[in-house]
Amino acid sequence: MSRRVVRQSKFRHVFGQPVKADQMYEDIRVSRVTWDSSFCAVNPKFVAIIVESGGGGAFMVLPLAKTGRVDKNHPLVTGHTAPVLDIDWCPHNDNVIASASEDTTVMVWQIPDYVPMRNLTEPIVTLEGHSKRVGIITWHPTARNVLLSAGGDNLLILWNVGTGEMLLTLDDMHGDLIYNVCWNRTGSLLVTTCKDKHVRLIDPRKQQVVAENFEEPVALQEMDTSNGVLLPFYDPDSSIVYLCGKGDSSIRYFEITAEAPYVHYLSTYSSKEPQRGMGFMPKRGLDVSKCEIARFFKLHERKCEPIVMTVPRKSDLFQDDLYPDTPGPEPALEAAEWLAGKDAEPILVSLRDGYVPLKNRELKVTRKNILDNKPPVGPRRSHSTCDANFSRPSLEDLLEEIRSLRQTVQAQEKRISDLENKLCKFTNGTA
Repeated sequence: MSRRVVRQSKFRHVFGQPVKADQMYEDIRVSRVTWDSSFCAVNPKFVAIIVESGGGGAFMVLPLAKTGRVDKNHPLVTGHTAPVLDIDWCPHNDNVIASASEDTTVMVWQIPDYVPMRNLTEPIVTLEGHSKRVGIITWHPTARNVLLSAGGDNLLILWNVGTGEMLLTLDDMHGDLIYNVCWNRTGSLLVTTCKDKHVRLIDPRKQQVVAENFEEPVALQEMDTSNGVLLPFYDPDSSIVYLCGKGDSSIRYFEITAEAPYVHYLSTYSSKEPQRGMGFMPKRGLDVSKCEIARFFKLHERKCEPIVMTVPRKSDLFQDDLYPDTPGPEPALEAAEWLAGKDAEPILVSLRDGYVPLKNRELKVTRKNILDNKPPVGPRRSHSTCDANFSRPSLEDLLEEIRSLRQTVQAQEKRISDLENKLCKFTNGTA
């Protein structure tokens, strides 16, 4: 009599659960654009959602803690002249996000830690190079300020956001619409899927396709008959891939191993309502005290619902096997180093004591003047917002003005308090 051997895995019992109603984000008009991106991007500080907007494209940024009903006048990020198709947070700066649009441009934004009073309309830099809509953007995993965009013109463009320059243009590689792009761990290679049903492995610096149209898959997993596109999210720390069907109401997850059959079905999280999009929290944004290994931000028609994935453990101690050191916010390379051929592993951080997001770090953009490499003669100063020489003194001036205003306000508050005390004594004396 044979006995079935059960495969040992610490992720066999991953448990998915939605948060309570008061921890959701309500009254959000999620975009209705017919595009197959996730429409949502999250990091340890913010959740960003592409929303409906008249007269152009917009997305909303909410601090993670600002749950509940969103004010109808909550400021939006509105700089594009056509619908926003994709957004992506910079992995090396939690206050910087890029957006791609049907207006053929990519914009990079600095998001303040506080909630602004009005819409953000001025990006740090606008990247122009595509001739058709830009539907995909993704940051380089290890090099600072390197951003990749893919457009309806079948072009891949790599940008140095710090200078606003085009680093590389990859053309003649795709004969049809590019569906998705993903970097490998060090950012030395990227893989693309295309409407022509080819998968291409590309070395961007050599500007050549390394491999294409693989003959046989190592594993083939039959899914349901839903016609919605699958949004894959891979966690390299746990080797788990999560598949979220757009228009579906479930999240299926599988463990990837080095031995055959390579892909092992774990479980399915199901709910009643279909998802319009999905955000995936980086590992450093999770609650390690609750054995949380993944967190999704499911978009409904009018709300965003966080879904927490946990591995139940009896002990309250830090679980080393669940949380190996993970990529942190510090880049391992500068853009010029990567372009010159250097590669580096991500700089890892420990999650033993949890991760504390860094304070707001400004992204400075310095445009190079190709006509004149020498600084201008005389006391005249350029007032370009991208001029690094101008930005430093102007920031100091603003800080000095803020300090002066604060002192004035404090003095007035003291004066008002003294007058109120005198009035109170006078009133009591006459009574």
